[in-house]
Amino acid sequence: MRIKFWGVRGSIPAPGPETNRYGGNTSCVSVHTASGGLVIVDMGTGLMHLGNTLMGGAFGKGAGRATILLSHTHWDHIQGLGFFAPVFVGGNQFTVWGPGGSPQVLEAILEGQMDPNFSPLQTLKNFSAKFDVRAVVCGAPFDAEGASVLAREHPHGATKALAFRMEEAGRVFVYASDVGYPESGPTDDMIAHYRGAHVLLHDSTYKPADQVTRRNRGFSSYEDACAAAIAAKVERLVTFHYDQDYSDDEVDAIVAECRRRLDPHGIAVVPAREGDELDV
Repeated sequence: MRIKFWGVRGSIPAPGPETNRYGGNTSCVSVHTASGGLVIVDMGTGLMHLGNTLMGGAFGKGAGRATILLSHTHWDHIQGLGFFAPVFVGGNQFTVWGPGGSPQVLEAILEGQMDPNFSPLQTLKNFSAKFDVRAVVCGAPFDAEGASVLAREHPHGATKALAFRMEEAGRVFVYASDVGYPESGPTDDMIAHYRGAHVLLHDSTYKPADQVTRRNRGFSSYEDACAAAIAAKVERLVTFHYDQDYSDDEVDAIVAECRRRLDPHGIAVVPAREGDELDV
């Protein structure tokens, strides 16, 4: 699997000179599977840039197919959908897996952001591409473009978010954004979901001092990310979902502190940065 980062910030887009090096778009990651398929994880504003790139290939000709995994439906994880160029090309096909309990509920949530009060698109029905919306059943594996995917819920403030474990040809990638652990840290079942991952992309929103005053928002500190990586004995930790108020220099400091903590355990640290790619 090859991962590419299109949006790495949390909560709201944060463009500007202080975020140029890591990027200011909200959550979006693409995964090209070994079998040649495309999986898109979350649809933040980074989705627009992914879509523009895809238009140069099969998606520009109406012959594209991809699976989209939604961790949850907060704005910063769905707000790129209406600006995703391939959805306006007939013939393209997307299978969307996400929370909601039923396909109807999930589709209604996505339809809600197209309300005329929020969007000039007015409705999902104005998309030309075909959508197959499906609700994730936690603990029940499903196929996504040749990769086997297993989802589990974790706490995210007053709600829940899904963490996805993707496996193909013996390689494992775990996407765990927007994780709000209890003060006691990740539970055994959460660690089991991450266990032995070759790449663990983990919410690294806050510095610990900031998390103390914002714990009810349901995000991790870099300390939480490191603790999860150590407990699960992963190969590489990817820091992700940086707070919108943090400059690139502050993210540099987060990454350096993660390396200091993880080097003794033989765990590599890779910062998510827009445009960077990573092989699993």
